[in-house]
Amino acid sequence: MPDVFTKRKRSEVMARIRGRGNKETELAFAAMLRQHSITGWRRHPDMLGRPDFVFRDHRLAIFVDGCFWHCCPRHSKVPTNNREFWQRKLKRNVDRDRLVTKALRAKGWHVLRVWEHDLGRCGQAKCLRRLSRLLQAPR
Repeated sequence: MPDVFTKRKRSEVMARIRGRGNKETELAFAAMLRQHSITGWRRHPDMLGRPDFVFRDHRLAIFVDGCFWHCCPRHSKVPTNNREFWQRKLKRNVDRDRLVTKALRAKGWHVLRVWEHDLGRCGQAKCLRRLSRLLQAPR
């Protein structure tokens, strides 16, 4: 299906998408933490990979990944327009995610990656179980 916007308009639309404060990802995760009275976390610490959330006492870094931008195996679809550009762009994101996860683990951090779709009603219980398991692990 052809794009409904001109190249210029599409560029404007895409430029407005922010990596921080996104309602479907980070803000939903923060709301889930608050709803379940989970404390001790900080947002956007100045550290390798710029995790979305960190529990410093537990050395736990959490990344809340959008399904499109981080190539979710369930939901990600590469746009048909400018396909080669998007394949390269999204592959770089995935490669960077792997590198950051590996580097943080090498420094003794636990890394939890949460998909955007895990923040819906169906996925929250699984997400909370994974998080509580990591928070209860010996430090």
